[in-house]
Amino acid sequence: MTATLTSTKAEQPVGRRRWAGPVAKYAVYAGIVVLIVVNAVMSSTFLSLDNLRVQLYQAVPVLIVALGMALVIGTEGIDLSVGGVIALTSAVLPLYLGYGVWVAIALAILAGGVCGAISGSLVAFARVQPIVATLSLMIGLRGLAVIMNGATAKPINDSTLLNLGLTGWFGLPQMAYIGAGLVAVIAFVVRRTTLGRNLVAVGDNASASFLAGLPVRRILLSVYVISGMLAAVAGVLIAGHGAYADPANYGLNYELLAITAVVVGGTPLSGGQIRVIGTVAGTIFMQLVSATLIQNNVKNSYEQMIEAVIICIAVFIARESANR
Repeated sequence: MTATLTSTKAEQPVGRRRWAGPVAKYAVYAGIVVLIVVNAVMSSTFLSLDNLRVQLYQAVPVLIVALGMALVIGTEGIDLSVGGVIALTSAVLPLYLGYGVWVAIALAILAGGVCGAISGSLVAFARVQPIVATLSLMIGLRGLAVIMNGATAKPINDSTLLNLGLTGWFGLPQMAYIGAGLVAVIAFVVRRTTLGRNLVAVGDNASASFLAGLPVRRILLSVYVISGMLAAVAGVLIAGHGAYADPANYGLNYELLAITAVVVGGTPLSGGQIRVIGTVAGTIFMQLVSATLIQNNVKNSYEQMIEAVIICIAVFIARESANR
């Protein structure tokens, strides 16, 4: 009889959480459909190609940063330095454009990788908490970028960089195709490579992974380097589209936007899972939320409150799903 009561009690939480799995997987897609329908009804120009381009200009850099963030969160970490990396990238670009645009872009992405290596080394080898290691870089990198760039924003006149934000093929900006290509690469890494399987294992249980012989430190270092490089790519796109190098303002709050996209997309902060397509959906959903509120002249302060509620709900659902 005691065993029966114990079994019943153990089954109750599982029964209560059955809803969490499907909601965590599919709610964001349903939300996207609802927002598209609502906006299309409210505005006749919402589904126009011009508006689509505007939404992509804003969403693609966030998506690229979120892809790297998803890998880090998959290992039960966090990377708050991505905004600082974007700022540093915008400072590096004008310094080296005189050597050629591709040299400047390569050095900017390399700088992002170095930043990721520093934070990854602090986490993997010095055993510093990820939030502490990346928070210190977030503050320091922006200060360094402002010092490198000077007190004022510098114009970027290179046509290759400027064209990244202009129309590419089929009326869509080039950055949209870059974002789609990176999504495909990260999805392949997560699902089809040893690194992808190993980083999910590390996020699920780092101690067990170490005892099983997995190179835990190298895996942790790798994901932070990738996150830094992806943030640098986003920084290049932002600077190119904006036509200015403005490290004092570029990248602000991007770490929060990326974390939100990842969590809303169904990747739990507890690690052990990475939902790449969910991250794409989370980015689109949050961009649509922002566009809807702006279209209805909702003040920015209310927009932030609504986004905070969405984050809390997403974290709760992800936690319940993980505890099923």
